[in-house]
Amino acid sequence: MNSAAVVTVTLNPALDKTVTVEGFTTGSLNRVQEVRLDPGGKGINVARVLNNFGVSVLATGFIAGMQGKLLLKALEDEGITTAFVSVPGETRTNLKVVDLATRQTTEINEPGFVVDSARMQTFYQLLDSVLEQTAYLILGGSLPQGAAADTYRELISRAKAKGVKVVLDADGEALRAGLAAQPFAVKPNLAELENLLGRSLQDTEAIIAAGRQLLEQGVELAVISRGSKGAVVLNREEVIVTEPFPIVPQSTVGAGDTMVAALVYALLQQKPLAETAAWATAAGTIAASKAGTQVCTREEVEANLARVKVINWR
Repeated sequence: MNSAAVVTVTLNPALDKTVTVEGFTTGSLNRVQEVRLDPGGKGINVARVLNNFGVSVLATGFIAGMQGKLLLKALEDEGITTAFVSVPGETRTNLKVVDLATRQTTEINEPGFVVDSARMQTFYQLLDSVLEQTAYLILGGSLPQGAAADTYRELISRAKAKGVKVVLDADGEALRAGLAAQPFAVKPNLAELENLLGRSLQDTEAIIAAGRQLLEQGVELAVISRGSKGAVVLNREEVIVTEPFPIVPQSTVGAGDTMVAALVYALLQQKPLAETAAWATAAGTIAASKAGTQVCTREEVEANLARVKVINWR
């Protein structure tokens, strides 16, 4: 099987159904103004952005049912190479309710299908075969039912054995277990990092200190996203703090995944850390200004790079 510069793994993909309402009210009738259906799941979102940026990318993971066929057809229509393992059941639909009045997004995510150990082994073999000439492996999102909590640790170990750098974007126990295998980079958002450490991070200095804890665990690059406040990006030599430009938010779904894609694009281009941080922040900001999980273009990011405030913290 042909390899790619970047391989993205989405073990629990979804069709993202985004509905737009004016004044969302629980317990009563809400009339939908707009509906979007997009391929979803963190790794798939990253693959779509990288493909848009002109990067050779392969999307892999598990897939099931008629919804899965729709998802694969959508990726094929975008020109994205895929290699998914089919499993019984049905690919989930994740509902995103965007309230135009409050600019808030309510997410209702289904659990998805169940995988067994035999199909996990099939996926491990598939991944081994596609990583031969890969520079970066992107792991993101929730694990499917039936997958072991340390699945990401296993995937990271396999990738590192082949000299592939891993970027991990996960939450909870999946993030904790993945960190044990020392991925190259991690991209938690602030809430995920606070959850991991079990404490509140009230200011930039506290976030930087928490980022350094990640580096002490063997991570080489930490990107901590702070939503509308930007990001903290650090390696062992530098700390960069970014502040985004103002936008009218449409949907924050996929903004973090867009940051990961831009991060990897900048790493492939061997850009310095400050510029890499600006790329990630600009891309995530643009994504948040779009409805549904629409992907941004490289040209849009380049046009807005100078609007990102980049602070060399030390």
